[in-house]
Amino acid sequence: MTARILSIAGSDSGGGAGIQADIKTITMLGGHALTAITAITAQNTLGVRGVQAISADMVIAQIDAVASDIGVDAIKIGMIGAAETAHRVADRIAGIDAPIIFDPVMIATSGSALADDETIAVFARLMDMATLTTPNLPELAALGGEAEALRQAGTLLIKGGHAEGDILVDRLVDRSGDVARWASPRIATTSTHGTGCTLASAIATGLGQGMTLTDAIARARQFVRAALIAAPSLGQGHGPMGHQAVRDFAG
Repeated sequence: MTARILSIAGSDSGGGAGIQADIKTITMLGGHALTAITAITAQNTLGVRGVQAISADMVIAQIDAVASDIGVDAIKIGMIGAAETAHRVADRIAGIDAPIIFDPVMIATSGSALADDETIAVFARLMDMATLTTPNLPELAALGGEAEALRQAGTLLIKGGHAEGDILVDRLVDRSGDVARWASPRIATTSTHGTGCTLASAIATGLGQGMTLTDAIARARQFVRAALIAAPSLGQGHGPMGHQAVRDFAG
């Protein structure tokens, strides 16, 4: 059966991140993408020009519609849009028996803010529910550091893309310490918009397909790297990845 993956995230008009990246990732990995759009953004490779949050009622209506009919095997949460929406989403998905991957989106690749302080304050509740939370290094710092984030989340995939050096290290950690780590050479490209969204939705797809967490992460990382290498070099800033060119990862 095709894995049904629900992405709860914002729309990116440039097609590089958010719902658009999630749909492409889930599809290329052999899943069926379901969506609950939390916000509409006007953005391109240079930055975010505007954000319009979708009402919490409408976000929940989208979740209700797909969960009641099609069903959900895994959930990916990205940009939330507003604190009220975060609380309502947490209430609703508590009733869905599926693994949850939470990407605590705060800042776009271009540097534009995508979450206010009130919304970030609610992240602890989603982190507590999540199977895995996937902060990058700036997000981890904003969450209070590794120890504080682990107190809230339990299990983290700490992404090392913002670190210095030619070798990037991603660490899977829980309250007992390091569980696994992956080290890879840095890929020289400016087409990095949507890497976090792609990784999180790829992990969710793997879990929805029955993979173990470490296997889902390993495949997701390989998919991200392949999409970075295949990026079409669009736009004048941080361009989109090349999801459409990646093959042989589904299954």
